[in-house]
Amino acid sequence: MTLNLNTLLTEGRNPASDAIDQLTTGEMLAVINREDQKVAPAVQAILPQITLAVDKIVAAFAEGGRLIYCGAGTSGRLGILDASECPPTFGTDPQQVIGLIAGGHRAILQAVENAEDNRQQGADDLQAIGFSDKDVVVGIAASGRTPYVLGALAFARQCGATTVALSCNPDSEMVAQADIALTPVVGEEVVTGSSRMKAGTAQKLVLNMLSTGAMIRSGKVFGNLMVDVEATNAKLILRQQNIVMQATDCSPQRAQQALAACNRHCKTAIVMLLAELDAGQAAELLKQHHGFIRPALAAALSR
Repeated sequence: MTLNLNTLLTEGRNPASDAIDQLTTGEMLAVINREDQKVAPAVQAILPQITLAVDKIVAAFAEGGRLIYCGAGTSGRLGILDASECPPTFGTDPQQVIGLIAGGHRAILQAVENAEDNRQQGADDLQAIGFSDKDVVVGIAASGRTPYVLGALAFARQCGATTVALSCNPDSEMVAQADIALTPVVGEEVVTGSSRMKAGTAQKLVLNMLSTGAMIRSGKVFGNLMVDVEATNAKLILRQQNIVMQATDCSPQRAQQALAACNRHCKTAIVMLLAELDAGQAAELLKQHHGFIRPALAAALSR
């Protein structure tokens, strides 16, 4: 692959910051802030494409598939961050959303020389986790040309899986290889080529949408409450109680009693209280309705 950074939007020089080293601290930060304000509109412009990707991920989850993020450097770390936050927030299996990074675990904390240039490793890393056509892979690279990510996307396509490319360069090779291209065009960075800035922020916003949107559509949220949150510390134990209280308008004591009766499963506690059922009945209703609270409640109240 011929490497020509001059053709990449993310490598261009930003005229708004060409004298940033001569500004006061306040003026410098104002320039950064003005540029950051371009990120949300860039993401807004691709909402239809993000919608397609979320729907594909939801369908994959329903069939037992997984969401796999692949990236290098900042992009890889952002994927790992998003993946690692799904189990505590939504009570998912740690293997349902996975982040892969060029260079492996060591690359999370420090750069691994030449790791992103290994195209075959992208394919190998997917193969190592038993990737199949049920899964969805999201390749993340601000430049849209990272060989590691291209290798992962090519392997995923060979498997017949859905491929998504998240890049900030609209005419990149990644875009051409993906079923769905997510390309928030944020323009040149304040510090030339530092794609951890606007491009990284855009990627984070999109990843938030992909995982959160898919979890909401999979029944992990009731209203705007994270009803599958796991109680792994004191704060989350209290959050569970508050969630049950907010969902049912019950007292703290009733919330705690319901949670204790169902092994601290928020959804079950909510259905117990709203439908006046015991823990076993509520759990069975939720199972029949694939974990969705509203259909479970409708079924209970129609009896």
